[in-house]
Amino acid sequence: MSDPNVIQQTEAQVKVTASPLRCITGAVISGGMSFAVYSLMIAIATNFATKPIHSVNPLVVKISSAVRTLVVGVFALGTGVFGIVAVGLLALGVQLLVQQLTKRKGNQN
Repeated sequence: MSDPNVIQQTEAQVKVTASPLRCITGAVISGGMSFAVYSLMIAIATNFATKPIHSVNPLVVKISSAVRTLVVGVFALGTGVFGIVAVGLLALGVQLLVQQLTKRKGNQN
């Protein structure tokens, strides 16, 4: 039932520690994704604004307005999440860099 190869593979995994370079790389990637989602959100919102709803039925107008708001809101949420992640990773990278520099100065004295 129990495969020893699976157990050995999980025990052999190495714990990856955070480094300033990894944090800054992640921040750049997340910031790029945030900008891409923001650009897509602006394009979608502009497209919705230029094409009004053509209906006399009030229920159709309300539902389509709600769907448009929901679509733009989801992309705005994605922009915010990726932006906050980018700022957090950048701050973590700076914190790790400062810790490494202070540790080196402490070891030299």
